[in-house]
Amino acid sequence: MKTTIIPSKQTFYKKEGSSDLNLKAICIFCATGFFLEKDTYYNDLEVMQPFTEYVTDENNFLKKAEQYWEWHYDPKDISLEQATDEFAHLYENITKENLKDKAVILPLSGGLDSRTQSAVLGKDMNVNSYSYKFENSFDETKYGKEIAKVRSFPFHEYIIMKGYLWNVIEELAEINQCYTDFTNPRQMAVINEIKELGDIFFLGHWGDVLFDGMGVRDDLTLDDQLKALIKKLVKRGGIELADSLWKMWGIEGSFEEHFKERLSGLLQKIKIDNANARIRAFKSMYWAPRWTSVSLEIFSKYKPVYLPYYDDEMCKFICKIPEHLLNGRQIQINYIKMKNPGLAKIAWQNYEPLNLYNYKDFENTSRIPGRAIKKMNKMFKEKILNKKNTTRNWEIQFTGESNDLNLRKYLFENKNYSEFISPEITKTFYDKFKNEDSVYYSHPVSMLLTLAVFSKRSRQ
Repeated sequence: MKTTIIPSKQTFYKKEGSSDLNLKAICIFCATGFFLEKDTYYNDLEVMQPFTEYVTDENNFLKKAEQYWEWHYDPKDISLEQATDEFAHLYENITKENLKDKAVILPLSGGLDSRTQSAVLGKDMNVNSYSYKFENSFDETKYGKEIAKVRSFPFHEYIIMKGYLWNVIEELAEINQCYTDFTNPRQMAVINEIKELGDIFFLGHWGDVLFDGMGVRDDLTLDDQLKALIKKLVKRGGIELADSLWKMWGIEGSFEEHFKERLSGLLQKIKIDNANARIRAFKSMYWAPRWTSVSLEIFSKYKPVYLPYYDDEMCKFICKIPEHLLNGRQIQINYIKMKNPGLAKIAWQNYEPLNLYNYKDFENTSRIPGRAIKKMNKMFKEKILNKKNTTRNWEIQFTGESNDLNLRKYLFENKNYSEFISPEITKTFYDKFKNEDSVYYSHPVSMLLTLAVFSKRSRQ
């Protein structure tokens, strides 16, 4: 089997050795929200890596693995206009080839990736678009409505209802095999509706990584690259939870030292001098296949998917683009303005009310009064009118009496889980979530819930 540059699903193989739980890997999973590199829950099970050709025997034991490509940075001396033209040619060709004669299901948001997707679709294509928002949240769907209106796409609006998770959590675990948490893939709440909108999902995942800088200096030292990478990977409360589990299981040494050594070794294997390009390559090799792709299986279980930013040719294209042209999403912005000025005039969510023509004015002093008024209105609604918008995934799933009853059932009424994770640790993080800082401790609770469901399904 030959894997793609960014695999869109996990493929497992067996190896000789102990079938025990891989406790070190589980600790890293708790810190970051995804398993690293080849790791799985078990020592004798691994995941096929990107751009590698594998040979396994009839029992799926690994016989041979050989890489056929690697991420690199070989920038051409080109202008933004030239880069945009090359992107347009590639993007339009691969999209046309993969979506030909299909009814397209297009998710829309206030970001750039879905806007770029809407720009590339031809007038003669059969497209159904949709967007969703949380119950009791700000209107996330308004951007999708405006994009759909400009492109004359049929538009469908959905509401993610509070507590939906508990009706689908077992099905979700069957899909993702507990290799990501359950709070983030909110598309699970409406998958039965949106799957009926067409033949194929056209998804924009990973465009924001490939077509932007990583926020560091190009000449950042390797040690500082590691620090920047850890800051990107680790979730709030993740190290605290991982360290608690590490000590509970009596693993020798320090979790943080093990984590740093593991990341440093993987980072050094990437033979790219430019810090931004190297961090992007790392994320594309280890984050995309083990986190983003796992959630993509919620779509692919029901209908085929096409991801232009996962396409091998798009990855190869990125390796030749100078970092200064990728920084700030310049190519996508330029493409949208060139392809459909009407789309470029719609407000960009990150800079509302500004659009792709004037978003750089966001930090101008003339904009400060308007931003201050907007902030004051938000504070008034939250503190005086007690109308706080739901903006985070875990709020729709963990807050409120009914959600709490379901959460406690999984965390405290599961014999397999209590034998796997000390009840004292679970109670400590649950209490901190409830009584100290719900934002900070939402990730640890989400990961403990994931481990609780895993323990019910475990082969041990």
